[in-house]
Amino acid sequence: MNNFIYENSTKVYFGQGCVREFLTSLVKDYDTVMMAYGQGSVKRNGIYDEILNTLMKAGKNVVEFSGIMPNPTYSKVMEGARLARSSGVQLILGIGGGSVMDCCKAVSLAACCEEEPWENYWERKGVIDFSPIPVGVIVTLAGTGSECNGAAVITNKEKKIKTGYDYPACNPRFALMDPAYTFSVPEGQMISGAFDSLSHIMETYFSEPDEQNVSDEISEALMRSVIRNTKLALENPKDYTARSDLFWDSTLSENRLIKLGKRCDFTCHLMAHQLGAYTDCNHGRAVAVLHPVYYRHIYRSGLKNKDKLITIRMEV
Repeated sequence: MNNFIYENSTKVYFGQGCVREFLTSLVKDYDTVMMAYGQGSVKRNGIYDEILNTLMKAGKNVVEFSGIMPNPTYSKVMEGARLARSSGVQLILGIGGGSVMDCCKAVSLAACCEEEPWENYWERKGVIDFSPIPVGVIVTLAGTGSECNGAAVITNKEKKIKTGYDYPACNPRFALMDPAYTFSVPEGQMISGAFDSLSHIMETYFSEPDEQNVSDEISEALMRSVIRNTKLALENPKDYTARSDLFWDSTLSENRLIKLGKRCDFTCHLMAHQLGAYTDCNHGRAVAVLHPVYYRHIYRSGLKNKDKLITIRMEV
């Protein structure tokens, strides 16, 4: 395996009822909490009311930051940064899937840096020598694995660029993951998230080195799990075991563990990001379109990781 340094500071609370059990104690040291969420699904499924009531009972000053869109934009990030600064936010609590979590991490960075954020932290890899606002997340959708890393993929609409880097300083302090929160996710969105998880694992697995290694063996197990449990969740959307496994598969695909010692060029993801920058397309669907074409090319070219493609093909 190649050399590596491993770091992950996020503490995960996993299981049914974890929000009710742990949220109050996790926010006890923060007076002003920014409650960040997307475009309304958390209000329709009751999650919003549950979390807001918990924060209010704990005596918190709640600042709401809503309307975070799929493929969060840089302008939305800066809106959140201004709100966080003007309100004296001490904790950003993101409620949602990857887009919300990415936006919250970006806001935490942008609100505290003195430089122009896009130029210094998204156009190029920057150095964070300050403390971003702490972030906590309540995950409602399996797919991106954003809950256990410091990455924030953001779209600059003016420049038509979608990109992001993984900054460990932006890792959420905690992640609350209740698989039952994913029951209300529409089927198409569930499948899209599952393929996003699968694509994270595949792009890591098929990168160098190709010799047998621990990271690849973990990846093989994760890919089998995603494929098996996606089928089970389609048969029964309320299958708690299947939803739990998909949730944890997603986290393990992007908590840096399977990337240890791997090259991780993420070619398809980079192409999908630019498709998103120009068309605002669903990310999971974009990689689902690109991956089969890309891997057919690898298979036919006779590259040395061809045996890996045969192994995964047999599993599918």
